[in-house]
Amino acid sequence: MISMSSQVLYEAFFTDFPEEAAQILETFDIPDIIRILQNTPAQNAVNLLAAMSPPVAADVIAAMPTDLLVRLVPKLSPTTSASLLLRLDEGLRQAILSRLPERDANDIRLFMEYPPDSVGSLMDPRVFALPEDLTVRDAMVQVRLRAPKEIHDLYVIDRRQVLVGKLSVRDLLLVDPHERLQAVMHRDVSAIHPLESREQIVELFSERHLFTIPVTDLDGHLLGVIRNEDIIKASQEDATADLQTMVGANKDERALSPVWFSVRKRLPWLQINLLTAFLAAFVVGLFEETIAQFTALAVLLPIVAGQSGNTGAQSLAVVLRGLALRDVRLSEWWRVCLKEVTVAFWNGLAVALVAACAVFVWSHSSGLALIIGISMVLSMVIAGLSGAIIPMALKALKQDPAQSSSIVLTTITDVAGFFSFLGLATLFSGLLTG
Repeated sequence: MISMSSQVLYEAFFTDFPEEAAQILETFDIPDIIRILQNTPAQNAVNLLAAMSPPVAADVIAAMPTDLLVRLVPKLSPTTSASLLLRLDEGLRQAILSRLPERDANDIRLFMEYPPDSVGSLMDPRVFALPEDLTVRDAMVQVRLRAPKEIHDLYVIDRRQVLVGKLSVRDLLLVDPHERLQAVMHRDVSAIHPLESREQIVELFSERHLFTIPVTDLDGHLLGVIRNEDIIKASQEDATADLQTMVGANKDERALSPVWFSVRKRLPWLQINLLTAFLAAFVVGLFEETIAQFTALAVLLPIVAGQSGNTGAQSLAVVLRGLALRDVRLSEWWRVCLKEVTVAFWNGLAVALVAACAVFVWSHSSGLALIIGISMVLSMVIAGLSGAIIPMALKALKQDPAQSSSIVLTTITDVAGFFSFLGLATLFSGLLTG
């Protein structure tokens, strides 16, 4: 039985030195910690719980009886409660939330859900972190007892759960075991907010060559960690989704999606594609008399359209990747367009030279060879410019730059190829008879 004077002394210690008291409590068994919290005024118990290392605090919450849970958890900040509950299995987490008052449970849930394309949707909330006041020897004991086997980076927090540094497990083995973590940790830590986009986390990994990146809120509280392999997997999924959206398929569609779901998602874009095909056919129809007079034009028409289409697709792919990795900004649109036009021009000259020689050998018409050569350069330049402008324009309009951009691009390149080739053939028809 604890005497009244001893109880008063304990409460004074808990009130004035919650961080030191939490450090001592962490060495106790979970049932003993719960018993102490039950016999402590609610505010003191909340301060102790908030100051404990997250793995211990999460285990304590998981084992709490309902009366203590209802008394303490609502008094924690929703951010802290959410970060601790996210460390638990889904079933246990939902069971705990169901035992809380509905209003408090809903407040906590707000901090447990993140948009699909955000950093928070990818992070692992079960990040292993230790308080900065632990000695290296005690930290090594905690690593052996609680850390996952694949751990590489050890994050260091203060007793307010704010990220203050990190060190690798290798560093932990090489420093003096009597030093405290705050004396041996690296303080320059790159962190990211959970509501940031995946593009920014890709940029961080690319620039810093890190294995993991911590996720923190605006106050610096450690919420989770993003691992390199997680972002690689997500990037691969995004890339395949972009491949689908570029051709008008919905990113939610899967290989075994229901038939009518697939029809509903694809048909509108196929109808749009039909309209654009009619537009290209209309351009060809404008030069019906020229084609009828010089049938060789019909044979060569797909060559011009095909080359301009490939040129536009190359430009589109490069610019889309640049936008996704934030390698290029919208304010640099003119530089991007100039670069793609220049590349298309020189490639066009090289391709036009080969095409003109081949056409001359086939047709023995220097006029036809000249027309297809000039047309090839013009159409490829227009295609390169279009491949750069389309995704940047969609980005500026707050739209997904990959969304069906290839359909728009195909229309432009076809029309440009047909019009340049047939227009020049009509304009210089006298050369075709020579």
